[in-house]
Amino acid sequence: MAQTEATQAPRRASFPVRARIVGIVVIVAAIGVFLAGAFAHVVQRERILANIDDRLTTTVENARIVVTEGQWTGLEPALRAVVQQINPDRNEGTLGIIDGRAALVPGVNVDVPLDAYPSLVPRVVDETAGGNVVMGTFVSGDDALRYIATPVRLANDPQQGIFVAAYDVRGSLADLDAAARTFAISAAVTVAAAAVVGWLVSGRLLGPLRRLRETAARITATASSERVDVHGNDDVSQLARTFNEMLDRLDGALEGQRRLLDDVGHELKTPITIVRGHLELLDPSSPADVEETRGLAIEELDRMADLVADISSALEAGSTRNLVLEPVDVGALTRAVIAKAQAIDGARVTEGPVAEGTATLDAARVTQAILQLAANAATHGGGDITIGSRIVEKGDGPSTVAFAVADRGPGIPEEAQAAVFERFGRVDVGRGVKGSGLGLSIVQAIARTHGGRVDLVSTPGFGSTFTLVLPLHPPGDSA
Repeated sequence: MAQTEATQAPRRASFPVRARIVGIVVIVAAIGVFLAGAFAHVVQRERILANIDDRLTTTVENARIVVTEGQWTGLEPALRAVVQQINPDRNEGTLGIIDGRAALVPGVNVDVPLDAYPSLVPRVVDETAGGNVVMGTFVSGDDALRYIATPVRLANDPQQGIFVAAYDVRGSLADLDAAARTFAISAAVTVAAAAVVGWLVSGRLLGPLRRLRETAARITATASSERVDVHGNDDVSQLARTFNEMLDRLDGALEGQRRLLDDVGHELKTPITIVRGHLELLDPSSPADVEETRGLAIEELDRMADLVADISSALEAGSTRNLVLEPVDVGALTRAVIAKAQAIDGARVTEGPVAEGTATLDAARVTQAILQLAANAATHGGGDITIGSRIVEKGDGPSTVAFAVADRGPGIPEEAQAAVFERFGRVDVGRGVKGSGLGLSIVQAIARTHGGRVDLVSTPGFGSTFTLVLPLHPPGDSA
């Protein structure tokens, strides 16, 4: 035991499927929301910065218009007019510089007082020394200013002026940053809600799988009646239904095996008891007694051998493993079976209506089934047999081929007709008890492997007709 346990592979810790599903959903949702938010934030930020540059350029154009269209007596009045007439926008400020000093500021309160940044003036003076308009970014502590500076000069005034307009970049982006924070909070709440909903939905969807696992763990060979309680009509519910159908088949197979063992034990008990009883009473000194007991033992052993052969034939007939489906001429098959049935001891076979056409079936097994019906009819129906076939074409359903074996025997009572198809089932009334009782169950098994059935019509005193009804072309056949 210790060695067995040591050789077993250690069980790895499992991560529940439900948690995996929710985890994947949350990760994908979080990544998607993050990427969408980040992309939107970057695009909108670049748009705001580009808009700042456009406004600064427009401000400079307005300043030039004010200077060129006015009649000025000197530089200072012209620059003062520019500073006073151009109203700064939100998060914007303007400044007039004369001879390197901050000389003029707007007459109203502005969001960005440029004279509060003393280091900005010398920087602007240096950058505009060549007489060019300059645009740049000025950073002071936590503040970042996007500015434009243009030289202002008059021909009759030696003073040098500079007009500066600037936007507070962080202030301009404040609304966007606030929206981004709101979006981040909303996204987190959305992802959390998706996780909760995903947990609840996945639990509901995976419920049948959980119940399936629990049911499978409780099922044993002796307790196989458990079934999964299924609700809904999704793929997982369909899987649970398929599992229940599989359990039904397995339960039927187990029940069939138990019945087979019980039936075989019951059938073998009688010959074994007979042989044992005669051997116990055998007088070894009496040649006649020995010969009689020997003959009886051989007869019972032959009967047991026939029973074992019939059991093997019944198991093979019910298996689709060796089923060979191929196109077969129905008329030729019917006539061949009639010819073979003529050799059955006590059979007087008459040919009935014979169909002409092609069917997809296993000719060997169908022949076995019809000959078994003929043998039953010869044994229990008086020997007069009619064998025929017909093809039934159906426009609204699958077409069928039917092989009928009729006798003129005493018939089968209606209450006993279902029992004749059971394994080891016999009808004593008017039919004797010869045989193992497996013949008709073999015929029924062959019919079922073809997807067909066996019909019985019997009237006591007038005979019985067994009809092997098979699909003309099984599903999936291309014929």
